[in-house]
Amino acid sequence: MNDELILEILELGPYFVNCYILGDPNTRQGIIIDPSWDPDRIIAHVGKFDLKIENIVITHGHADHIGALYEIRKHFNVPVLIGEKDAPMLTDPSANLSTMSGGSLDVGPPDQLLKEGDIVAVGRFKFKVLETPGHTPGSISLFGHGAVFTGDALFFGSIGRTDFAGGSYETLIHSIKSKLLALPGDTVVYSGHGVDTTIEQESEFNPFIA
Repeated sequence: MNDELILEILELGPYFVNCYILGDPNTRQGIIIDPSWDPDRIIAHVGKFDLKIENIVITHGHADHIGALYEIRKHFNVPVLIGEKDAPMLTDPSANLSTMSGGSLDVGPPDQLLKEGDIVAVGRFKFKVLETPGHTPGSISLFGHGAVFTGDALFFGSIGRTDFAGGSYETLIHSIKSKLLALPGDTVVYSGHGVDTTIEQESEFNPFIA
């Protein structure tokens, strides 16, 4: 019996967003985090592991993280989950920044609003929702099983931008220090862009927060 979480990382789109596919190898239940681009590739990787997708989780509502959401939601016919304060971004092209690149992205409203302490299940694996605002007002992270999926809150050696509407540097730093750096040092950080890191690495060497 395989007890290890299935974790697939797809770097997608012109902004090289990390889309994550998580699955329980025993129950074959799975979720998708941030379907950013190239829905056919995401669907193919889900099929590779014969997963039954049960939820789509959005870490925050910027266009580069939801570019394939409409197609992925339609294909799997499953609920979309997002932090409450970012929910309006899914249907507001100005707020989700798609208008900056000449687009008009409206992927429809979410099905469930996430808040601090909520649990997102991947079969037998449970992930706790952490509210980590600052990059956007409703940014969330998912923590569990030695990993945290941080969206654009925390990166290897960097942090998320705060110069877009709704961003706040002070709020982001507080989120990182009070929520993310409070996690065990060996927690692997899976960010919205770039390579993975650890909480200990960022605590010690990240120039924005060290």
